[in-house]
Amino acid sequence: MGLEKISLMDAYMIETLKRKGVTDQELLEGTDVEAWNRLHDSFDFRNLLHLREKDPLGFQRIVEEGYQVKFVTFNGLKNLLKLKFDKTEEVDYQTTDRGIKGLVLDEEERKQLTGLLSKNWIVHEEEAGDKVFLHIELV
Repeated sequence: MGLEKISLMDAYMIETLKRKGVTDQELLEGTDVEAWNRLHDSFDFRNLLHLREKDPLGFQRIVEEGYQVKFVTFNGLKNLLKLKFDKTEEVDYQTTDRGIKGLVLDEEERKQLTGLLSKNWIVHEEEAGDKVFLHIELV
């Protein structure tokens, strides 16, 4: 079975909460949306509770195993790289007219990234010494 598919906004909310220290267990069982809203007031985290209530097992898989975003935009890609992997354009990669180049992630991070990207992106790997550089392009 493949990864559960979620919206880009759901991915932003999950990764924002994780980045702010919310544990997987809190995501799976927490009900204090007001506490989450204090961590980031631009999101309506009730949407995550609705997603969890609608499909508890699917939500558990999303939190514990990862997810695929249904459609990732160029800015969405850059935002996910920042939220999930703490990678920024200024430091960790360069943008091109069709995507990004020069991104270095470890093997587990590469697996997570290729799993979460929607089908409108293709990832090329280029080995150079002990590093693997990723080039991610729109198709």
